[in-house]
Amino acid sequence: MDRDVQFLGQSEAFLDAVDRTSRAAPMRRPVLVIGERGTGKELVAERLHRLSKRWGEPLVTLNCAALPETLIEAELFGHEQGAFTGATRARAGRFEEADKGTLFLDELATLSMGAQERLLRAVEYGEVTRIGSSRPIRVDVRIVAATNEDLPRLAEEGRFRADLLDRLSFDVITLPPLRAREGDIDVLADHFGRRMATELHWEQWPGFSANARRALEEYHWPGNVRELRNVVERAVYRWDSWDEPVGYIQFDPFDSPWKPAALPRAHRDAVPATDDTAPRPAAAHFDSITDLRGAVDAHERAILEHALGRNRYNQRQTAKALGLTYDQLRHCMKKHGLSEKGASASF
Repeated sequence: MDRDVQFLGQSEAFLDAVDRTSRAAPMRRPVLVIGERGTGKELVAERLHRLSKRWGEPLVTLNCAALPETLIEAELFGHEQGAFTGATRARAGRFEEADKGTLFLDELATLSMGAQERLLRAVEYGEVTRIGSSRPIRVDVRIVAATNEDLPRLAEEGRFRADLLDRLSFDVITLPPLRAREGDIDVLADHFGRRMATELHWEQWPGFSANARRALEEYHWPGNVRELRNVVERAVYRWDSWDEPVGYIQFDPFDSPWKPAALPRAHRDAVPATDDTAPRPAAAHFDSITDLRGAVDAHERAILEHALGRNRYNQRQTAKALGLTYDQLRHCMKKHGLSEKGASASF
């Protein structure tokens, strides 16, 4: 996520999270950041570090889910030469790299129980031992950890160490999802839209149409701010008129009438040749057809003409009504030689 929108918003829920972050920053104690994907957990970790007395020291980040269980401990605590196959030289771990600074552990819930036990000792005693060594190394590290999991529930189920959870949760900052940040969607969408317009060298930022803004506000945003950025930037670069508001929003970039559809597993190996229970069109309806391709083209053209007329030749509305993209509709119109009749490209 971009650093220039690190703390852009005006909703009460968002400002409360910012305030909690600022208050916790000067403390030396661990902080646990909870939030859905795309809510900005790493950005909160950066703010906690930058506003602390450790701001001039390293901020070291480790995504605990990015490494296999066999390597995570070596990555955290380091290893000596020959400690395991492939350890051709000694290497400091992330704790040593973050000495005097901050260590940000993302996706904390994915740590194995063994790694959790070693992490607990590092937090409790302020020292780590490299794999293959018996000599402890003193480190001064502030830990900020993040997850989108319910850690108290995992602890109750025995899948996360309760004592480690206690040590890491001196303060817990829970980030609100975008759908709970009233008014912030509009602010963020305009920011991302204006930036993309600048990148495309538009003469001005026309904003969004009322319908487009309503669609943005009503969407659930499972991917939160990261998803909002992608949706807005995609909508702007696909829009071909900088002097009228952006009016077409496609939330799912994979949505297409030509998207491959997989058969249900039960039907992948063998598909029945006939289905006597399925309704069939009357055969007499097709008796006069001698040119299949021509009949299909004529039917497609009729559908296009009808949809364009119903939508007053507004091409973007017509495309949406037919489940097509704007470019797909334009291709079909060109294929059938349909006149635009003053068709509008607006929403």
